[in-house]
Amino acid sequence: MGKPELLEWLAFSIGPLHVGPTVMTTWLLMAMMVVPAWAVTRRLSVESPSRGQSALEGVVLALQGAIGDAAPGHAGRLLPFIGTLWLYIAAANLIGLVPGLRAPTGELSVTVALALMVFAAVHWFGIRADGLRSHLRHYLEPNPVLLPFHVLGEITRTLAMAVRLFGNLLSLEMAALLVLLVAGLLAPVPLLMLHIVEALVQAYIFGTLALVYIAGALQSHDMHKKD
Repeated sequence: MGKPELLEWLAFSIGPLHVGPTVMTTWLLMAMMVVPAWAVTRRLSVESPSRGQSALEGVVLALQGAIGDAAPGHAGRLLPFIGTLWLYIAAANLIGLVPGLRAPTGELSVTVALALMVFAAVHWFGIRADGLRSHLRHYLEPNPVLLPFHVLGEITRTLAMAVRLFGNLLSLEMAALLVLLVAGLLAPVPLLMLHIVEALVQAYIFGTLALVYIAGALQSHDMHKKD
C-alpha cells in the first residue's frame, strides 16, 4: 500500500532473521496490553476495587461468558488462549489507524502464524482432554476411508482462516484509500467508524472460529466420556 512505516528505522537483523516493522508493531501491542494489565492486577481488592480493576474484570467476565456459551464447562481452560486471541487481533486491526503504523494482521505471514496457532491449539486441547490415541481415532470415524477428507478439511480450514483475516484487512485498507482519493477530507469520520467496526468484527470472527474448532475437539471428548 506504500504506507510509511514509523518503526522502519528500528528494524534489525540477527543472521538470517530479520526483525522488521511488523514484529516491532507486535511487540508494541504486547507492551500496550501487558503493562496496563500488570499495573492493574498488582493490587487487587475485593472491598474497594479500582476503576481499572472493575474494567478489567468486566472484560474477563464478558470473554468468559462468550466462551462458556460455545464450550460449556471449558471456559476456564480456554479463556487464556481465546481471550488473548480476541484482544490481540482487535488491537492489531485497530493500530493501523495510527499514522505511520500498519496493522500486523495486514501481513499474510502474521495471519498464517495465527491460523497455525489455532490449528495447534485444537489438537493440544483435544489431546489433553481425550488422550492422543482417542483424539486421533476420531479421524477414522465413521469410516477409515474418510481419513484423507478429515486431514484435507483440517488443512483447508486453517488456510481459510489465514486468508480470510488477511484479505478482509487488505480490502478494508484499499477501500479506505479509494474513498479518501475520491472524497478527500469529507470522509474521514464515517470512514474511521467503518474501520473500527470492521476491525472489531474481524477479530470477533477469527476468535469465534478458533473457539468453535476447539470446542468441537472438546465435544468429541465429552461424547466419549458419556459413552
